[in-house]
Amino acid sequence: MSRDLADFPRPVLTALAAAERLLTRRAGATVVLADPEDLGGSERSVVARARVARNPFSLPRTLVVKHYLGDPDPRRPDPFHFEVASCQLFTALPVDARPSPVLIAHDPQARLLVLEDLGRSSTLADTLFGTDAVAAQRCLLSWARALGRMQAATAGRENDFGALLRRLGERVRRDPVADDARAAFAGVPDLLAGTLDVTVPAKAEQEARETARLLGGTRFRAFSPSDTCPDNNLVTSRGVRFVDFEWGCFRDVALDAAYFRVPFPACESSFALPAGLADSMLEAWRNEIAAVWPDLDDATLLNRRLLDAQLLWVWLCTWWLLPRIAEKDTLIGSDPGRSPRISVALADYWRGLAEVAAEGGRPATAELAAAVAGALHRRFGTAEDGSLPVYPAFRSA
Repeated sequence: MSRDLADFPRPVLTALAAAERLLTRRAGATVVLADPEDLGGSERSVVARARVARNPFSLPRTLVVKHYLGDPDPRRPDPFHFEVASCQLFTALPVDARPSPVLIAHDPQARLLVLEDLGRSSTLADTLFGTDAVAAQRCLLSWARALGRMQAATAGRENDFGALLRRLGERVRRDPVADDARAAFAGVPDLLAGTLDVTVPAKAEQEARETARLLGGTRFRAFSPSDTCPDNNLVTSRGVRFVDFEWGCFRDVALDAAYFRVPFPACESSFALPAGLADSMLEAWRNEIAAVWPDLDDATLLNRRLLDAQLLWVWLCTWWLLPRIAEKDTLIGSDPGRSPRISVALADYWRGLAEVAAEGGRPATAELAAAVAGALHRRFGTAEDGSLPVYPAFRSA
């Protein structure tokens, strides 16, 4: 590697050196990477862009390298395996249906992926926290279409995904939120009673538990990245593309489509959408999946499934977030400019659920939701209607 890299962060240099070794083994001749750019990553991984300075075969001019740090926890599924299997699944799809970067190479021993570089793209979060309302709306509609295309393209491919995982030494895994969702069904009634002095009616608890059917083998299953927070969606010239598949799984499509009604639940950048935009996103998504699941053109069926998914997410977010503010209200994330207070987000989730549950013929859930939103207002001083601010891009529109 180039000598002028001596002052670059060691984890990035380590990742590029491992990528050079991997690509050199594949090519049978030396591959040299240069001009690294740290793209962040997480506490579990390093992500960097690099220029291919010496290229003995037809590599792109630049690549992205993702290097998982440390050893995997033997008690848990290895997120590296799920990312590799997800990228392999997508790379095999036709170009116009591919929702992610192409996987160029991977090394299970080094826990390394070499990926197509999608360019210096902004993220969906960058757009939502910008100042251009038109661009933000356009990107959200593009995200909804991309979600639908990904689901349509991966419908019926769950066995393929399972085979890829088994080749990497993993058993097929359920939706990673499934266990927490079932814990929420059991624990939220006591949590609401102890924290907000709200009693959950038996009928409302039953309605929540019935949404567990979305976590099983329904007719409407497709791939989900699971973590589709705005930072994990790149805005490219070919539309929104998804990255980060450490928790990739197959699940009912309604669980991701419910994000139109509860935007990016429990993500630190979970703000509200302007009036009418959720309906436009839903229509854009439905246009992409209609040919695969024509049953979902039935508004009654679709709305019932979306209500189930919304109800499940609200209970799950309450299970995750309410204990964090039992003593003191805090932000979902760490950045005051890009993250709402937990109490405000939860109040908005419950208020929205109250409206759709009343319209959807579930009065017990509607009554509970209104009671929780009111209790959050009294306890933490949220707005009486539980309203959450819209994303900054829409505030001056």
